[in-house]
Amino acid sequence: MPAPAASVHPRASPLEVLLVFLKLGLTSFGGPVAHIGLLREELVARRRWLDEHAYADLVALCQFLPGPASSQVGMSIGQLRAGIPGAIAAWVGFTAPSAVALLLFAYGMHTLRDVLHEGVLHGLKVVTVAVVAQAVWAMGRALCTDRTRVIIAALATGACLWRPGSIMQVAVLVAAGVAGWRLLPVAAAAGAEPVAVPARRSIGIAAWVSFFALLLLLPVAARLSGPGAVAMFDSFYRAGALVFGGGHVVLPLLEAEVVAPGWVSRDDFLAGYGAAQAVPGPLFTFAAYLGAMMRIEPSGWVGSLLCLTAIFLPGFLLVLGALPFWQQLRGNRSVRAALAGINAAVVGLLLAALYDPVAVGGITSVRDAGLALAAFALLRWRVAPWLVVVLSAVVSGLLSSLALA
Repeated sequence: MPAPAASVHPRASPLEVLLVFLKLGLTSFGGPVAHIGLLREELVARRRWLDEHAYADLVALCQFLPGPASSQVGMSIGQLRAGIPGAIAAWVGFTAPSAVALLLFAYGMHTLRDVLHEGVLHGLKVVTVAVVAQAVWAMGRALCTDRTRVIIAALATGACLWRPGSIMQVAVLVAAGVAGWRLLPVAAAAGAEPVAVPARRSIGIAAWVSFFALLLLLPVAARLSGPGAVAMFDSFYRAGALVFGGGHVVLPLLEAEVVAPGWVSRDDFLAGYGAAQAVPGPLFTFAAYLGAMMRIEPSGWVGSLLCLTAIFLPGFLLVLGALPFWQQLRGNRSVRAALAGINAAVVGLLLAALYDPVAVGGITSVRDAGLALAAFALLRWRVAPWLVVVLSAVVSGLLSSLALA
């Protein structure tokens, strides 16, 4: 019997992946939840690089792994599309815009907050509400197709609003997996098409071994070498390896690693954090700024590249290690049922995040609500997400200027 057609296979060049993710990296404001929505809109709905079930499974997988979840989703799709070079291309494209902006800021450039009108920056927060709402709507229709899954999603939303945080998110996903395994019929969980993963299991095993070897050996090497490149690499590697949820969760770890030993002053740390809020892309690119601001060597662009590589490397190794085994797990009947429950919970997690922090931080007036609804309508009419982001920012800036006039 011939094998079923895969919903994704490596038919693109790394250059194509790079260009697509570069566009996403230039327009992906709003944090990891908004990034997941933008990735879904661009790569699932618009380009059809993979189906809704495969995308939800990838999101669930990356939620379980430590590191920057949205970046890991991007790396995974890049690898599925164009192999390991595609994963690297996806990371470079998604990360480079914000990393370059923060490096320039470290060299003394004005922050985007100084260059752009405050209303423009607020518009970026407002459009994030629309992007996440569109993702919740579309994923909910595809993944919450019966009463049991709707209940799982609702309970996940309630739990995450009751006790926000990455620990609760992981607990919710585990509980949803058990619920799906026990309560969902296998036939209902079998909607996902097979996905070809262009990676050998030996590579996956080597990636996991490398992840743990670096985690255990780098601290020893850093202690032996003293302050310098190895110590910096160790600090940022551990920050990327031990954080679930990514984004703002990594900031306390980074502050402890670089401010406490005097590598970066507290004022410089806070200034860079403020600049990081005004640029697109993953917040982990804050490492590019910190590396450039180091009071120990290497600093400047060398330190920036070193710290940026170190903080993203654990997430890359974990994805590289997990993907070769991913399709086999998805093909297991019990795992498929568990994944159906987890996917429903992912919708609930996104719904909770849509309320807090996305809507709470972005909607401050009736005008904001109207702009968010207009942006949501444009997304529903299949207008390109990057264009919706630009239009929302411009309109918000104009409305703010008129209000001040």
